[in-house]
Amino acid sequence: MAALKPSKRVRHLFTVNPTATLQLGLWVALSIVVMTVDHRYHSLDGVRDVLSTVVYPLHYLTRLPTNARNWLNENLAGRATLLEENARLRENQVFFNAQLQKLTTLEAENRRLRSLLESAVNAPERVLIAELLAVDFDPYRHHILLNRGRQHGISVGQPVIDQRGVIGQIIRVDPFTATAILITDPNHALPIQINRTGVRTLARGTGNFQELELPHIPNNEDVKIGDLLVTSGLGGRFPPGYPVGAISKVEFDPGSPFAHIIARPVAQLDRIREVMLLEHEPMAAPPAVVGTPAKTSP
Repeated sequence: MAALKPSKRVRHLFTVNPTATLQLGLWVALSIVVMTVDHRYHSLDGVRDVLSTVVYPLHYLTRLPTNARNWLNENLAGRATLLEENARLRENQVFFNAQLQKLTTLEAENRRLRSLLESAVNAPERVLIAELLAVDFDPYRHHILLNRGRQHGISVGQPVIDQRGVIGQIIRVDPFTATAILITDPNHALPIQINRTGVRTLARGTGNFQELELPHIPNNEDVKIGDLLVTSGLGGRFPPGYPVGAISKVEFDPGSPFAHIIARPVAQLDRIREVMLLEHEPMAAPPAVVGTPAKTSP
């Protein structure tokens, strides 16, 4: 069987061409020279910038499908996912608002208790802090119910104050609660004196949380708006020197022997939450002088 002879085209592929080999060598040498010159002298930076600018659109087109898919995923999210996320954020907002309100309430209560404690430190009498349980809504009866009673050492007539001044006194005591009458009650009168002049009178309740009436002050008395009223200590109920109110209105009536004077309580009686109960001990009588009795003349 005769052997197959390769065709002329196949023989041409495997034939070594000296010219092609020489060209390849020249191109390799030229490439090495160009890389060496570029590495040492950076002479081809301009050419590199041009080629980079030309190739940039190809890179952009290559990344375009990926960028388009990401954009669609971000901007065409499902309506259910957006609604769920919105509901979750709304719940978080309600929760944080509630926590903020609670913190605000605790901060205000902390300030009130701090003021009460500072007042208790400055007071020479023993004090007991109590909280408000209820308020009498009768417009002509200013009574409050406290969470301290006979079991805590509370007694009838005990003075009640806050961090600003006098509030009232205890009128009824139960085993675990006590009822206090405010100084603005129409049935309450408190012995006071004007701190600037020392004039003594009574501060009577008017049924208005913002007003006290000062009767029996003559028209010619030195009374000015803004004068501070303090407890006088008379009567044995309230210790002297506690703020009660400040004069807010003075009217002199020529047809009456007494002036019409109104004072504003220093305590915010319609906003109290915590109070202090004073355990005031009356001053003891001075001891008798021990000595030889004086002789009487016959």
